[in-house]
Amino acid sequence: MANPIIAPSILAADFTRLDREIAAVPDADWIHVDVMDGHFVPNLSFGAGITAAVNRVTDKPLDVHLMIENPEKWVDDHISAGADCIIFHVEAVDGVAGAVALADSLREKGVRSGFSLRPGTPIEPYLPELRHFDEVLVMSVEPGFGGQSFMPDQLDKVRSLRREIDAQGLDTLIEIDGGISAETIEQAAAAGCDAYVAGSAVYGAADPNTAVTELRRLAAGAR
Repeated sequence: MANPIIAPSILAADFTRLDREIAAVPDADWIHVDVMDGHFVPNLSFGAGITAAVNRVTDKPLDVHLMIENPEKWVDDHISAGADCIIFHVEAVDGVAGAVALADSLREKGVRSGFSLRPGTPIEPYLPELRHFDEVLVMSVEPGFGGQSFMPDQLDKVRSLRREIDAQGLDTLIEIDGGISAETIEQAAAAGCDAYVAGSAVYGAADPNTAVTELRRLAAGAR
C-alpha cells in the first residue's frame, strides 16, 4: 500500500496570510479546499476564486470538496481555477446514475472524480459503481463546519469500501475528513483509509509541518 496521503484543509488556515499558511506545510501531499454554499450545508466558505489563489501559490494537487447544491453547474469554474480532483456530494445529484454521470464528465474534462456522502447516507448503493471514481471521501463529521468530533461509526463505510475496492482490483482512494488528529488517524488507517484531511490538527498546531509528518507517521504505523 502506498504511503498515507495527508491533505491539510485550508478551511482551518488564516486567510489573511493564506500563501504563508500553505508554504508552512511543505511536506503535505495535497491541499484540501472546502467549498460551501450556505445552502447544501449551513455555512458559507468561498468560491473558485480561492481555488485559483491557492493554485497560484502551490504546485501540490488541489483536492476540491464541493459541499454545494447543483455541483455540475460549478465544476468547470473550479477546473479552470486549477482543481486536480473534484469531489461532489451524492446527496446533491440525481441518485447513483447522476453521480456516475458527473464522475464520467469530470474524467472527460481531465480531472480526477470523487464523491462524498454525509454520515447518514449509506455507502452500499455506490459500491458496484466504484470504477467510475478515483476517490471516495467519507465524512466522519457532519459536513459544513470545522472542529467537530470524529464519528468512529463512519469507519464501517471505510471497511466496506476497502473490501470492495480490493475485490474489484481498483485504484480508487479512500479519503476521510472530519476530526482527524493524532488521536483518531490510527483508527482510520487501520480501517483502510489512504488519504486524510486534517484542518485544526494541522493549522492549530505550533508547527503545522511537524503535525503533517506526525500524522503520516501514525497512519503508516497503523496500516
